[in-house]
Amino acid sequence: MAKKNQKIEVQGTEITVSKNDLADFISLTDIARHKNPGRTDDLIRNWLRNRNTIEFLGIWEHLNNPNFKPVEFDGFRMQAGLNSFTLTPKQWIEKTGAIGLISKAGRYGGTFAHKDIAFEFASWISVEFKLYLIKEFQRLQEQEQKSLDWNVKRSLSKINYRIHTDAVKEHLIPDELPAKKVNLVYASEADVLNMALFGKTAKQWRDENPGKEGNIRDYANVTQLVCLANLENLNAVWIEEGLPQPDRLQRLNQVAIQQMQLLTRDVSAKRLTGKDIDKK
Repeated sequence: MAKKNQKIEVQGTEITVSKNDLADFISLTDIARHKNPGRTDDLIRNWLRNRNTIEFLGIWEHLNNPNFKPVEFDGFRMQAGLNSFTLTPKQWIEKTGAIGLISKAGRYGGTFAHKDIAFEFASWISVEFKLYLIKEFQRLQEQEQKSLDWNVKRSLSKINYRIHTDAVKEHLIPDELPAKKVNLVYASEADVLNMALFGKTAKQWRDENPGKEGNIRDYANVTQLVCLANLENLNAVWIEEGLPQPDRLQRLNQVAIQQMQLLTRDVSAKRLTGKDIDKK
């Protein structure tokens, strides 16, 4: 059903958010547990018996599910609200081909619903609980977006560094140069960028931070990574033009100073990077 589960806490109740291929699904079982821990399944079935619920689910499926079965849906809608009418999530899914609800057996199973439907169920449980659920769910999404932005920019830096090392290989390394010396050239060019932006080489950083894993770039904030990506492109161009390394280092340092001043001062850049990430 899901590739990844996450937890959010809403008014003291732990709610599971399941990362489906199409969207986020929220556990109705956990939401019902907030109301009555011993009768979660009964609460969900009682909610499904309601005519307004059936009509809401039907409209949602019509909008989002081209394989939804309208004839079977009409049968449920006609019976909804009658004293004799009962309906389980599994019956709803199997009869109508619904995709908005997911029913899973087992220890870590339960009933999950697309966030649109989950918020509707939460409102039936408690309007106050629904508002807190939306707030915590939005907070989770914001955290995921910040993490995604960081990963994208880190990947961009790595891609640009590949362009940079290719330029080093093509223009600075003779064909017959031994592999050991090739590595030394790469290290030297990497440290040109490190010196331009961070003011120290990779070895100097490791000597100053013996207890940290990774390298100096793993501890850069997003603003620095954006600047680093620009420096890598510029250095690759200047290598191709045959500019000597000392001259490139001086130019790169000037560019780094100018760009970091702009990036850290500009309001839109601060909004892009996020306060917490810049403090990484």
